[in-house]
Amino acid sequence: MTDVASRLRPLDIPAIPAVGEIGGPTAGVWREGTLTRAAELETLSAWMCKHCSGSQYEALMDAVPVHLRAAREAALRIKPSGRPFHIAPSIQRAMSNLDAAEANLLGFAQPAYLLGQMPGLLNHVQRHLRPSDPRRQEFERIAQRLGAKDPDHALVDRAVRPIELEQADQIIESERRKIVTIVRGASSEALREQLRLRSFRNVLVAAVVGLMLLAIAIAVLGWLYPTRVPLCFQPSLESGESVVVCPTAYSDRLPADQQLGPELNERITQAAKPWDHLTVELIGLTAAAIAGAAAIGGFRGSSESLNLPVLLTLLKLPTGALTAFLGVLLIRGQFIPGLSALDTPAQILSWALVFGFAQHLFTRFVDQQGQTVLNNVRPPDKGEETGTR
Repeated sequence: MTDVASRLRPLDIPAIPAVGEIGGPTAGVWREGTLTRAAELETLSAWMCKHCSGSQYEALMDAVPVHLRAAREAALRIKPSGRPFHIAPSIQRAMSNLDAAEANLLGFAQPAYLLGQMPGLLNHVQRHLRPSDPRRQEFERIAQRLGAKDPDHALVDRAVRPIELEQADQIIESERRKIVTIVRGASSEALREQLRLRSFRNVLVAAVVGLMLLAIAIAVLGWLYPTRVPLCFQPSLESGESVVVCPTAYSDRLPADQQLGPELNERITQAAKPWDHLTVELIGLTAAAIAGAAAIGGFRGSSESLNLPVLLTLLKLPTGALTAFLGVLLIRGQFIPGLSALDTPAQILSWALVFGFAQHLFTRFVDQQGQTVLNNVRPPDKGEETGTR
């Protein structure tokens, strides 16, 4: 099939007037992207206005600078409400105005320019609109009429005959409103995907911070009051005596006739150390770190991930510390059948290690949700879905 884009008429590109400064640098990645995209669209607008004639396009031409100015203002605004998690309105203002400016540009762009953009626009629509969406199906039909190659419909592409440039111009002019509307809809869906991703990221950050503070609070409580919630056990010896075993120390033996009462409390005070809770949590955190490192390979890389794999891994660390503490506490309370009295500190720490790994039973659901959010931002290629390259 003849590639229409390769037969485009050369355009007489005039000297483009100097545009304003890009601005920045800023502290956010999305802010830098907004400023760069705004400068690019401003240059395209200045170039297209030199080629466009007709009063019917004046409103679109005048609207482009308005949208670009609003996008720049949103990108350069610092913490609009003074709260770090409330930048979503600024992001939506910046991105939606950039999308509106681009839609206006497509509304008065030359047919030759729009024809050259069709492969990229087709990819944009297919990335963000579902295959069953009527808008996507209509856009694919228009793209096929214009000769844009679509790997997903190779057989259909072979049936499309080459078209002349004049015919392509007529198709673009007759379908321009549909093209602009569908592209704008795909851009709106892309923005909603990004906002959902950022919302999930913010929830993860709050969960990580909250669980870390809780783990630190338990460690501090154990350091200040080691006997308030002791992680100690009282195994019996063959002689009938017993001993108090804590995560890092033993007590002296208790005679058979002094298994309860003040003598037991004295032995617990003797064996319980301020660093018991901290030691158990560190063991659980270490196990969770190893489990998290092994789980990183299951995440698909993405330029839109916003460090989600890192946050999901960090979530495992305080969760592992807390599950280690709670697991040992459950054993001490005889909640787990068959486990009532651990005999040595090594056994206590070993079970803390097991419970630290067991955090995966809880965090795997969060991992699955995170992967689902990433897949919704940009669906994987067919090769990734089938395991081929």
